[in-house]
Amino acid sequence: MTAAAGSFYDPANGDFEAVDGESLPLMRARRLRRRRQTMILASASHVINIALLGAFAVAGTISSTLVAVFALCAACKVATFVAISESGLSDRWKDHFLAGPYTAATCALMLAFIYAAPAVAVIFLCAFFIIANVIAFRAEPRRGAIACAIMIGSVVTLYLTADLPISLPSSSPLERFATLLTFAATLARIMFINIFASQLRDNLYRRSAELESAYKRIEELAEVDELTGALNRRSIMRLLDDEVVRCQQSDVACSVALIDLDLFKQINDKFGHLIGDEVLRTFAISIFANIRGIDKFGRYGGEEFLLVLPDTSHDSATRMLDRLRTIIETLDWSAFSEGLTVTISAGVATLRQSETSESLLARADIALYAAKEHGRNRIAAA
Repeated sequence: MTAAAGSFYDPANGDFEAVDGESLPLMRARRLRRRRQTMILASASHVINIALLGAFAVAGTISSTLVAVFALCAACKVATFVAISESGLSDRWKDHFLAGPYTAATCALMLAFIYAAPAVAVIFLCAFFIIANVIAFRAEPRRGAIACAIMIGSVVTLYLTADLPISLPSSSPLERFATLLTFAATLARIMFINIFASQLRDNLYRRSAELESAYKRIEELAEVDELTGALNRRSIMRLLDDEVVRCQQSDVACSVALIDLDLFKQINDKFGHLIGDEVLRTFAISIFANIRGIDKFGRYGGEEFLLVLPDTSHDSATRMLDRLRTIIETLDWSAFSEGLTVTISAGVATLRQSETSESLLARADIALYAAKEHGRNRIAAA
């Protein structure tokens, strides 16, 4: 968070490209807002470093002139990047958040003042710990390792070539206090970065879970009829096709039933569409409650439904449908509206060798038509 705070990364709002459907002006505004936030954090970190230098100036370790020079250099650096950011120039760059250039400039500034003020090099060396922590937080492993190697190499090269002494100011109580304050400020900033990163990870995990739940809901809505909760026509037809292929390959029985609510239009006309919707929902719930887990039930269209019965012979399918017919007939439909009664008719067909799903459905439809022709509230077999 020292001057390297410009490389802070917010995966939720930061270094992503435009959100789907986001206009170019909105994208640029979002990026500018994030750059402003990171520049504020970077400036705050510089202020902490200036305050630490001031503590050493009070202790007599360095002159106040050095503090002023560092403050001026830091201000010029931040002002330069703020100007680039505000101009929108960086929006044309791949690193539009200026993370790389800002971190490089910060490292150069720290190295320059290690050389200029080796007596208080502890402040600038601690800044490298903070920069490394930020890089570890946001960079991919390979780039992070390269950046770490460059930072270590630059510090080692500086100390070896310039023959700088490595020491901690501790000759007086004020110097010891300033040194301890430097370590405390460094630890506090590192902790802040890691807490910030932890919160981001938690937010990302939560958002990921929310997105996963939303995607599942979208998938369900894409496959399920919203009114009844049964599979929609596209889904039930796909499952029927799959089941026909499976049963023919395995040489096992498969039956289907086309189910129609008798005189449903009259129910709508007499009792209203709201009651009609409740009838459809209650019918679907009753069917779901009385079929097996392997059975597939979907809305074929309007008041017509398709029931796919895997591993079910013709006689078993007919008995099952007659049982469902009895259940529907004996429900207390008057609870919705006095005088309301609901019955169903169904046509049952069992898969033949080499038969297609279209042919199977056509035979079930003929059987359903026969059930209606013979007075409804009955099951007919193809």
